[in-house]
Amino acid sequence: MITTKISAFNELSIVELYDLLQLRSEVFVVEQDCVYQDIDGKDQKALHVLGYKNEKLVAYTRIFKPGDYFKEASIGRVVVMKGERAHNYGNVIMNASINAIKMHYNETIIKISAQTYLKRFYNNLKFMEIGEEYLEDGIPHIAMLYS
Repeated sequence: MITTKISAFNELSIVELYDLLQLRSEVFVVEQDCVYQDIDGKDQKALHVLGYKNEKLVAYTRIFKPGDYFKEASIGRVVVMKGERAHNYGNVIMNASINAIKMHYNETIIKISAQTYLKRFYNNLKFMEIGEEYLEDGIPHIAMLYS
């Protein structure tokens, strides 16, 4: 199992920041072969949900209050280390993120921009598709809403 920690940007240690940026780059840039601007100036507004297994960061998201990314509260940069995906950590980190939005922002409506191939994963977490598929950084995505 993993343990989760929630931190504002200014509460992250240098090691935590390095680890989360490394994990995001490892998956979104290298594994998915997608050249894009991961460091987008939004991390400072986010709360960071870190998932640790034996003191190693293996799962991560960032969450936003309404208006900081979308009109609704939102979850982004959902990532689980490649070798750890069979352990249900995606569900753990997403449930921790949903609960963090409820606790920190008192919100129950959450919008995400999901990679289309993960629709069923998000459907199982009670997110529903809204609108049409679109390309984001060359990868098919769909907007989804949790309420």
